Amino acid sequence: MYSAKRRKMADKILPQRIRELVPESQAYMDLLAFERKLDQTIMRKRVDIQEALKRPMKQKRKLRLYISNTFNPAKPDAEDSDGSIASWELRVEGKLLDDPSKQKRKFSSFFKSLVIELDKDLYGPDNHLVEWHRTPTTQETDGFQVKRPGDLSVRCTLLLMLDYQPPQFKLDPRLARLLGLHTQSRSAIVQALWQYVKTNRLQDSHDKEYINGDKYFQQIFDCPRLKFSEIPQRLTALLLPPDPIVINHVISVDPSDQKKTACYDIDVEVEEPLKGQMSSFLLSTANQQEISALDSKIHETIESINQLKIQRDFMLSFSRDPKGYIQDLLCSQSRDLKVMTDVAGNPEEERRAEFYHQPWSQEAVSRYFYCKIQQRRQELEQSLVVRNT
Repeated sequence: MYSAKRRKMADKILPQRIRELVPESQAYMDLLAFERKLDQTIMRKRVDIQEALKRPMKQKRKLRLYISNTFNPAKPDAEDSDGSIASWELRVEGKLLDDPSKQKRKFSSFFKSLVIELDKDLYGPDNHLVEWHRTPTTQETDGFQVKRPGDLSVRCTLLLMLDYQPPQFKLDPRLARLLGLHTQSRSAIVQALWQYVKTNRLQDSHDKEYINGDKYFQQIFDCPRLKFSEIPQRLTALLLPPDPIVINHVISVDPSDQKKTACYDIDVEVEEPLKGQMSSFLLSTANQQEISALDSKIHETIESINQLKIQRDFMLSFSRDPKGYIQDLLCSQSRDLKVMTDVAGNPEEERRAEFYHQPWSQEAVSRYFYCKIQQRRQELEQSLVVRNT
């Protein structure tokens, strides 16, 4: 494929003799040089974008959490059993603040799990937990609802686990103090650890593969010396699940209580909007067909120009010295014929005029002019087609 591209690029170049013959063709060569620079720039940008997409592209945003509840008092005259029992309903919803994207993201997509813990004394050990956990088949939702019977205010605790992408981990307290990190992705933790090794010059001066631990390093990894390649495996025991977001809330059933909605702002990471545009740019093939068609047309035009140059040289040489040119042409074709037929011939016999007065000579001349006329007709038809398009 690469050689084909190089061949196609070479086919676009006008020969030097044509550029000397037609000075205006230099404008085309300037455009060709500009196209080459543009292709190189686009290729570099594509490589830069591909490398950028390999790294997480996140930005911090505020997710506003709305926790509200409604109370439905009992109706003694209700016909159905649901209306005759007092109940409350808790709603957990949220939205991104100042979201510039047109496509609204579902609230549940920010979380890995949600647990609502109700008062165990009121609802017993079997009915006091409401849990939602993400699965591969989870249908995203704009909020969560919990409905329970009761006419008393209820204290509840909400445990929300953010769905970090890539996954993040809480560091062991000793490692957290050493690196100054609390919760981070595995790659960021390894990078911070490597930075600590370089800053404190812990890398072995003779064997760069090994790290000589200082007292803090030895306390955490429980060894005086280890290979850097062993660190990811040893980190596993020092990485814990991140802490959930804990919110304490009171589900009020007091009709006079007007503050039944609580708001909380939490930090979340969302995809950089530019990432979608970058991916679309890499996958875009909208103009490829048009570019290929124009390239093919350029190649055909250059080939036609080269053929016309050959014809011009033929006619120009013939007009200057018809006899000498025909003799040179016949000699050249005679040599080519001998090479193709592998016949040596008789130079002494071919030197005499009588050799060319034989019957085969007339037939050869007729065939030659017939072929030339047919070739000229095809070239003219092709030139007309190119000009019309």
